[in-house]
Formats: sequence, structure tokens, C-alpha cells
Amino acid sequence: MTEMAQSKAAKAYTGNPENNLTEWEFLALNSELNIADGHARQELTPGQTKIIDELPLLFAEGERRPVEEIERECHRTYFQLLGQHSYPSAPGRVLSCYSSSVAMEILSRALATRMETVALVHPTFDNIADLLRGNSLRLVPLAEDPLHGQDLDDRLLGSVGCVFVTTPNNPTGRVITQERLRRIAEQCAEHDVVLALDTSFRGFDPRAHYDHYAVLQETGCRWAVIEDTGKLWPTLDLKLGMLAFSENLDLPVEKIYSDILLGVSPMILALARRFAEDAAGGGLGELHRFIDGNRELVRAELSGIPGITFPDPDSRVSVERVHLGDRPSVEVWAALRERNVYALPCRAFHWDAPDEGANMLRIALARSTDPLSRSVKALRLVLERL
Repeated sequence: MTEMAQSKAAKAYTGNPENNLTEWEFLALNSELNIADGHARQELTPGQTKIIDELPLLFAEGERRPVEEIERECHRTYFQLLGQHSYPSAPGRVLSCYSSSVAMEILSRALATRMETVALVHPTFDNIADLLRGNSLRLVPLAEDPLHGQDLDDRLLGSVGCVFVTTPNNPTGRVITQERLRRIAEQCAEHDVVLALDTSFRGFDPRAHYDHYAVLQETGCRWAVIEDTGKLWPTLDLKLGMLAFSENLDLPVEKIYSDILLGVSPMILALARRFAEDAAGGGLGELHRFIDGNRELVRAELSGIPGITFPDPDSRVSVERVHLGDRPSVEVWAALRERNVYALPCRAFHWDAPDEGANMLRIALARSTDPLSRSVKALRLVLERL
């Protein structure tokens, strides 16, 4: 373990509530009973196993064919799988990245060249807030309930350069409807505010499969969208992040992209294309049923424990929040760690008001059923004793 890794592990072992979410997730990586990070870690399906058997062929394809051709096919297959038929297919309008976090860093740097303040949905995964703040942007919290139910305040729109929304949101699973997206985009266009979307969990929820790009383009707003394959398929973190943007964005995303990377491996592009093809052939529905079954397992195993509730009853994404009643999540996490089980305390999701998440855990559902079941049974024992 490197010195930096040892430092991170030591900090996390203290149960420090100020840890960021990635620090909590880092500690779980070597545990069989890791239900912390939201990456896909379930067993491969038979169809996906056949794709992995093709890796030598995909490598050879990457050597033989122009990268641009493979990238174009990958983008088209992925976007069409999820209903995004109006995605910007012109060359250079979708930038392939190693991960969604790299795409987020590029966008954050670009935003910082033109503005000082961003309105960010609250709660959401804290590395979005961290990357924005790390580029000297000031954040204004945008609460979920008003975001989904009413026009954005004109005073807010007059004070920020960007509205940043995660849909489906992590950890709540809430999806911006087509009608709400249209209205938010119209308001952003009226105030010349950039609308940024992180859609990394889109694949899990058919309610998020309406054509976002058609809506965005029709309103004429300046927009950027982050996409991600890493949550969908168990590819050992061989994944693809994408940054799509409008012609009128007027931010130096291409220049900043070139400052950070040259491009993504054509083998990874070919792998993502093949997994998207498998998903289009029935694999996506199979994934939805699998996640639904694991969610039912979690809720059934924890039912009847005093104080335990599930704040997101309509969520379809691959994570599930558990409200612990008056039990502090850090204490529950520490008791689980003694059993080599790792979940994710939720304070840091509430990046502007951490105490709002102090009594919640997030459980990853993209896990093989047996280790998930063992982990949740251990959680039940802990909760019954605290």
C-alpha cells in the first residue's frame, strides 16, 4: 500500500465524518462484502462473458481500424440504447474520457474560465462539488424538491453562470421529467446560464430515456452533458465517460480536454460498444430486473427494524439509501467494518449541510446476490443491537 493509500485508510478507520465519499469507498475495495461504491461489481451474464472472451479480437480491432470509426460506432450504439437519438454526432461534439470524473474535471475547468458561481443540486455525489470547488467555483445549493416542482428563482439565475443537475440523482434516484427539463432549459436560455447534466445513472431508469438532447437543442440553451458506462456493466472499471456539449456552449472544453488527455483506448471504445449491443439485445432489461430484485432483497431483509425507513421508495438506480432512525451512520459503519462489511455513510452527499445525511447509509445494489445478502444480514444484526 502506498503512503497516500495508508494515509487515506488511517483517516477512514477513525470513522471521521468529514471523509469524502471516495475515501469511504476506497477502504472497501478489497473486501468481498463491499456494498459501498456504485460501480458495477456483479457477475457477468452469459452474454457478457462471451464479450470478454472476445477481448483479443477487440484488441486486434483497435490496432487495425481508425480510432475515429470505432469511437463513432461506440457513441451511436450507446446513445441510441438509452433513447438519446438526437445526441450531437458531429465530429468533436462528444469527447471520450477515461471516466465521468475526468469529464467533470474538464467541464469544471471550462466553467471556471467564464464564471464564478454554480447552482448545484443538493444532495448529490460530493466529488461533483469537490471538483467544482477545486476549480475555485462558488456553489449555491439547489434543493431537489423545488427543482422538480417549480420554476427556478430569477434571482438565483441572475447570480450564477451554470445550473448543474444530476439526473437520475445519486443517491436519491430522482429523475427530471421531460417537461421539467424543458422548462429549466428555457429558463437557462432566457438568462444565458449554462445547463449542465450528469446522467451517469441514466441506464437504470427508463423514465430517463426520453431524448434529453432533443429537448436541450429545441430550447436553444447552452448545455453540457456528462455520460458514463461505468455504473452499468461489470467490466473491472474498464469504462468510458463522455462529455457532450452544445455548439453555442462558448467554453474551452476542447482545449482543456487536449490539456488532459489525447483520447481513449480504441479497445475500451470497442468493449463499450459490444456491451451496449448486448444491452440492446435484452441485456438492459435483464439488468433492470436484477437491480429490482436486489432492492427487494435489501428492503425485505431490513423490514421490521425499529426506526428503519427507505427515503427513496420510487428509486430505480443501482443504489439504495437506508435511513437509520436516530443511529449515527458513522457508528453503524464502524460496527459493520468489524464484520468486514462496508457501506457508505451519507453525510458527504449533503455537501452544503452534512448533518442532513448523518443518519443514512447508501447500499450499492450492483453486486452478486450472495455477497449482497450476507452484507445486509450483517447490517440487520448491527442495527438490531444499536
